[in-house]
Amino acid sequence: MNTVRGVLKVYLGAAPGVGKTCAMLEEAHDRLKGGEDVVVGVVETHGRSGTAARLEGLPVIPPRRVSYRGSTYDELDVPAIIERKPDVVLVDELAHTVHGEDTTAKRWQDVHRLLDAGINVISTVNIQHLESLNDVVTNITDHVQNETIPDPVLREAEEVELIDLSPDALRVRLRQGQVYGPATVDAALSKFFRKGNLTALRELALLWLADQVDDGLEKYRSEEGIKEPWAARERILVAVGGGPKTAALIRRGRRIAGRIAGRELLVVHVLAADGPPRMSPEQMSEARSLTESLGGSWHVLSGDDVPRTLLDFATTVNASQLVVGASRQGFAQRLLMRSTSAAIIDGAGDIDVHIVAVDPPATHWSAPAPPTSLSPARLATGWVLATILTIVVTLANLALGDPTAHLSTAIMSFVLASVVVALVGGLWPALATAIGGALLLNWFFTAPTHTLSITEPKNIFLLIVFVLVAVLVAQVVDGAVRRQRESQEARRHAQLMTELARSVIRDGIGIQEILEQIATTFGQDGVALATVEGTALVPEYKVGIPIESVTLADEAFSLDDQHVLALVGRPLTSSEQQLLEAYSGRLVSLMTQAQLNRARTQARQLEAANSVRTALLTAVSHDLRTPLATIKTAVSGLLLDDVDLPRDAQVELLRTIESSSDRLDRIVADLLDMSRIHTNKLEVKAVTVGPAELVAQTLHHMDPSLVPPSLEVRVPRELPAITTDAALMERVLENLISNAAKHTDAGVTIDATQDGERILIRVIDYGPGLTEESKARLFTPFTRFGDTTNSHGLGLGAAVARGLAEGVGGTLTADDTPGGGLTMVLSLPLTITSATADGAPTPAHETTTVGSAS
Repeated sequence: MNTVRGVLKVYLGAAPGVGKTCAMLEEAHDRLKGGEDVVVGVVETHGRSGTAARLEGLPVIPPRRVSYRGSTYDELDVPAIIERKPDVVLVDELAHTVHGEDTTAKRWQDVHRLLDAGINVISTVNIQHLESLNDVVTNITDHVQNETIPDPVLREAEEVELIDLSPDALRVRLRQGQVYGPATVDAALSKFFRKGNLTALRELALLWLADQVDDGLEKYRSEEGIKEPWAARERILVAVGGGPKTAALIRRGRRIAGRIAGRELLVVHVLAADGPPRMSPEQMSEARSLTESLGGSWHVLSGDDVPRTLLDFATTVNASQLVVGASRQGFAQRLLMRSTSAAIIDGAGDIDVHIVAVDPPATHWSAPAPPTSLSPARLATGWVLATILTIVVTLANLALGDPTAHLSTAIMSFVLASVVVALVGGLWPALATAIGGALLLNWFFTAPTHTLSITEPKNIFLLIVFVLVAVLVAQVVDGAVRRQRESQEARRHAQLMTELARSVIRDGIGIQEILEQIATTFGQDGVALATVEGTALVPEYKVGIPIESVTLADEAFSLDDQHVLALVGRPLTSSEQQLLEAYSGRLVSLMTQAQLNRARTQARQLEAANSVRTALLTAVSHDLRTPLATIKTAVSGLLLDDVDLPRDAQVELLRTIESSSDRLDRIVADLLDMSRIHTNKLEVKAVTVGPAELVAQTLHHMDPSLVPPSLEVRVPRELPAITTDAALMERVLENLISNAAKHTDAGVTIDATQDGERILIRVIDYGPGLTEESKARLFTPFTRFGDTTNSHGLGLGAAVARGLAEGVGGTLTADDTPGGGLTMVLSLPLTITSATADGAPTPAHETTTVGSAS
């Protein structure tokens, strides 16, 4: 058995404190007295005594207690209500976020569950909680509303009742403590509850509800089949058809609409289903921009009957007034043709029509059609065929005997010849065939023969009919060919626009691909997107023949103040130029997107640099201060005059000063190295050294306290020598070995192998290892792992080590140790492959030998 879905009623307010909850409770008491089963699911009193008093006497479903982040909250108990199955349930604050594990749950979702269970719900919400108005409310109040509901939730309510209260009255309530406690009244009055804020929110609520009422009215008219407009709201419809007075018509419509809230301005242009367009794309773009700047909406319609299309649209949108332009017509024009404005007036019915005198649009009268739409080859064939058929038909009819006895046959033969010529060559060859045939018929086949005089009236009629038939057939053929060409051109344009539209959403399509499309589609030898410097062009993207100057371009389309689209090739037709305008718009969009991406990249780089600087300052403030404080304390102890320190205590203090100084030296060295790496100023001094000697020198130069207690070295001495910067690589290995010693008590192993033209040196520890996420962040500057006291340096070690390795053409990576732990792999080329800091290869004479591989 299907349950009938419940009905939702919502009390809508412009701001907190207008009385929504009180109105909901009063309705609940009325329904309860009327015999309905009404319960309270959740009502937020916010400590207001008036609200609490109205809650008395209503059955309440106990809320469910929810623990969230150390606090306990009362939430709507949906299962208990569904089990209780009342007629009506009160659920306050529709946009409330439900506390619990799912932090995305909203109270309106609970309400939908109740409605699906067949329970009627009465709820409340403020206008600022609507998702579509969130940014508008933020701009008005300077307060971001985090709890919102989707607009359909409120629009689908069967009943929305506005609880309206003037801003002054609401502020009085606030001062009297009826909304918030005394401690927060002054802050509320000076911030969210400013009179301007409340006025704007009230207008938003009224306009939103007016739109809702208007939608309901349209639905009712549609269901009842009411075609006549009901002018419940003033809608001014302006019809524009092109010409210099388009802007004046739109502004006239704006003046008629005025600035009264609730009045709407709609501007519409009708595209004729056939015939040339009356507005160019540029004119339509300007009209659209003007309409939107005046607060109106722009619409483009298509229809064969312009007056009927306009009136149908006016009826659909429930327009109350229609503004149309009418050009002044002469007496002959009024007799021969009915104006569009006259047809609109006749069919407007109850819609008021304003006629504004305008000059005829520049594109209203189309240019005369060309003599023919046929190709030159087909036209030439028509002329040849006209000559041949005229001679053949004349001779054939003369061969039949007495010419005057076969006049009808001769006329039909020439009609057939004219039709055939019309089908092949169009109007002018067919007209020549008809006129020539008429003269030949008169000369050879009409009594008296061999003269141009005609004695029989019927013969005159036959000749006239013959010429008219030939001309009409030729016109039909020519028109059919013209329409076929227009259809093919329109289909081609549609395909091009479809391809352009696909390129808008296709991943990877870019400016270069668009230029290639233009070159291929329009048969251009060269296409360039370039910046203009005087008359010179500096191409940013190009296809085909280079275009170095504006004067060398056959076509140039300005994209913005700096960029042009230049083409070299065959001339473009006007329709192709219009298509290129669309391509130009896509190019502008791509350039704007590229500029935004560059700006975002620069912003991210600046943000990253700022983060690095912040981290540097934070780290330096601690890591430099700690050894300095240790040195200062030790020196102060040595300088004490009243205490005679033993010799061993003095030595210990001196060792403390030495170790702290070494630590300072390491920190400063790391900072300098990181600076050189980031600024590409790293100096590489190449020497030849064996891997075994490199590891041995590193261990020899290391501070003994940093060497792992249990260290195994397995570096074969027979490995080939490498050409590298030994001092830098010692720094890298020292960092890897000391880091391994910090994170394991199970010993450290150093081994090396050859991999093709590279030597792999591994520093292996058997400690806890790192997660994949930690390994990804290992080489990020100022990153420490397992060091929460910041006592082991700036966290530059791994980042500096990788930078130094890459400076000599090597790599540094982190792998897992089989069985647990971390393996750092230093890969070095046998010969330095990277460039020095200034970009030049390392000279051969800078290579010196410091050890033997044997």
